[in-house]
Amino acid sequence: MASKLLTKLGAIRDPKIARNPNLPLNATRRLFSHRPISTPPHSPPSSPPDNGKSAHKKSKPTSSLKDLELAKFSAIADSWWDSVGPFKPLHAMNPTRLAFLRSTLCRHFRKDPHVARPFEGLKIVDVGCGGGILSEPLARMGATVTGIDALEKNINIARLHAGLDPVTSTIEYCCTTAGGCWHPLVNESQLSIHVVQCSSFVPQKLVKEQKMFDAVIALEVIEHVADPTEFCKSLSALTHPGGATVISTINRSMRSYATAIVAAEYLLHWLPIGTHQWSSFLTPEELVLILQRASINVKEMAGFVYNPLTGRWSLSDDISVNFIAFGTKNGQ
Repeated sequence: MASKLLTKLGAIRDPKIARNPNLPLNATRRLFSHRPISTPPHSPPSSPPDNGKSAHKKSKPTSSLKDLELAKFSAIADSWWDSVGPFKPLHAMNPTRLAFLRSTLCRHFRKDPHVARPFEGLKIVDVGCGGGILSEPLARMGATVTGIDALEKNINIARLHAGLDPVTSTIEYCCTTAGGCWHPLVNESQLSIHVVQCSSFVPQKLVKEQKMFDAVIALEVIEHVADPTEFCKSLSALTHPGGATVISTINRSMRSYATAIVAAEYLLHWLPIGTHQWSSFLTPEELVLILQRASINVKEMAGFVYNPLTGRWSLSDDISVNFIAFGTKNGQ
């Protein structure tokens, strides 16, 4: 598997793989060079039939998040903290995602990964935070966290849940197009707030205000946006020079179609049918290219592999389905 992946990625990076005992669960670190990319990735394979729904893709999107995606997540927003509900896969994957974040961010920022609060002193933004299932453990690990999402319903749920714990009550949640970030300690009844529809995962207001963070994290989000290139540019704009950007998503492979869509949605019913569109997935090569054009160099990549016997996820060098990329922004 590793040799095939190296051959596949060879056109856009220098293949260097090293076993790192500090990386959790004995996963393989994939190190990427800073060599500029001059040739685009191969054309993507044809998408599976979508019942004629692809025609709308030719028109220019009005926001970074597809309206259909907003409707999907709005319908299940109340279930964010139900560990056996529609977001069960994310709850199950969360410990492995956090293990990767702890390893890479501590190594990059020279923090001790073994202490209880290794992210003390770091400002982190969780883009597409949903109900806050990643934002809260990041706050417990010591980070100053801002969570942003396109749906006001998600933000309200995240704020309410975070308020149950004094440690997580410091998280600042923001609906990106709602005209402002709401701090959970603010008494909403004292403010004049109008309910508006949030239509974009691109953190437009934060970018406009020139807010920047030590680490920008967007997990399982990019496959739902209309323009991944513009989305990554916005992530870069939020990242301090020399800071970190972390993205996880699903590879556009036949294996991912079989497992992430057919099995997860239609056979096992882990996710509501229609949660993902295979044609919206990105290959690792495409993600590396998009990020490099946004001044972010991918340094490490790992796969997430599910063990049906234990019901747990682990880090792996298999990036054929779920994968996560860690990159740093150019400059110091």
